[in-house]
Amino acid sequence: MKWRREEYIELMTFGDVGKEMFVELFGPLIGLEEEWRAQGATEEELEMTGFDWDYVPVVTCGGKTGRWGGFKPQVLEETADYLIQRDELGRTVKLVKGVSTIAHPLSYPVKTMDDWLRVKPFFTYCAERINWEQVERARQAQRQGALVLATIPGGFDLPRSLMGEEMVCLCYYDQPELMHDILQTITDTAFRVLEQVSNHLTIDNLRVHEDMAGKSGCLIGPNLIVEYIKPYYRKIWDLLSARGTKLFSQDSDGNMNSVIDVFLDSGVNVMYPLEPAAGMDMVELRKKYGKRVAFKGGIDKHVLRRSKDEIRKELEYKMQPLMQGGGTVFGLDHRIPNGTPLENYKYYIQVGRELLGLPPRDPQQKGWARMAF
Repeated sequence: MKWRREEYIELMTFGDVGKEMFVELFGPLIGLEEEWRAQGATEEELEMTGFDWDYVPVVTCGGKTGRWGGFKPQVLEETADYLIQRDELGRTVKLVKGVSTIAHPLSYPVKTMDDWLRVKPFFTYCAERINWEQVERARQAQRQGALVLATIPGGFDLPRSLMGEEMVCLCYYDQPELMHDILQTITDTAFRVLEQVSNHLTIDNLRVHEDMAGKSGCLIGPNLIVEYIKPYYRKIWDLLSARGTKLFSQDSDGNMNSVIDVFLDSGVNVMYPLEPAAGMDMVELRKKYGKRVAFKGGIDKHVLRRSKDEIRKELEYKMQPLMQGGGTVFGLDHRIPNGTPLENYKYYIQVGRELLGLPPRDPQQKGWARMAF
């Protein structure tokens, strides 16, 4: 079912909309389409439009706060199995064909302040970052029920993209002036862009991608977040929330339990995808944080490859009354994994709709959109 922005905002701010939202956040992993086709899936099911998922249409606000420009990509090596190239940031990356949708970095451009100064112009402010025609399109789409999104670079994710995980974790201690300059640069750019855009348009949802944790926990602790990332988040969120923005969503895989408090203090009020395999339990988090933070995802994707009894048990726990009534978008905690039987996926939908009080899925309803924002 297609939702309007007003309904979605009301739901995510714990208002009463009289219904629950059941979605597919990310879609299938590469390879699952072939498995499902062999199991008799229709083209609509392979495209994810045949499952009658809830979704809200979105539109970008017209302001670009991340990388602007960059190096010209260059193919270094290509075989039938993989592609190695130099990307816009100057990284050497490898994409394994037919397996991955994201290239894996083999080398990074930034190790020192001098290295950063060479790529810094890609992240500084320029007037061309604002597409005023898109701003107007967003305003018109918002009137028709679309949710207006603004994206800022991750305070951890961007430095990690420039340096790699090991280097970025050492940088806080070995080269703090370098980390401060990176964060100050993206803060200034995001603020100047979104200050102008929000003068003409109400941004509904500020979003940031971090992916800063693994199964054992976050790669940096609350003290570093307070010093480096919180000032960045707060400056942008204080600006936009004062101008009517209601949602600040953060996307991070892994176990974020140790840093949730500091991110809530930084303005975040929506978190996803809440991976159970990494120790994220949205029921326990709701008990702890109440209405301070809304959730998206949280349902163990791996359970879909198990028995129907286990699927039902997972859904009965995650969809219990405590989690209903606002503040939750129910969905898998990431992409649908390979090896998921189509029959199990349909059963998951059937039971989920039943527990949420939704009508049986209507295959004639052809709509779906990624809800990863």
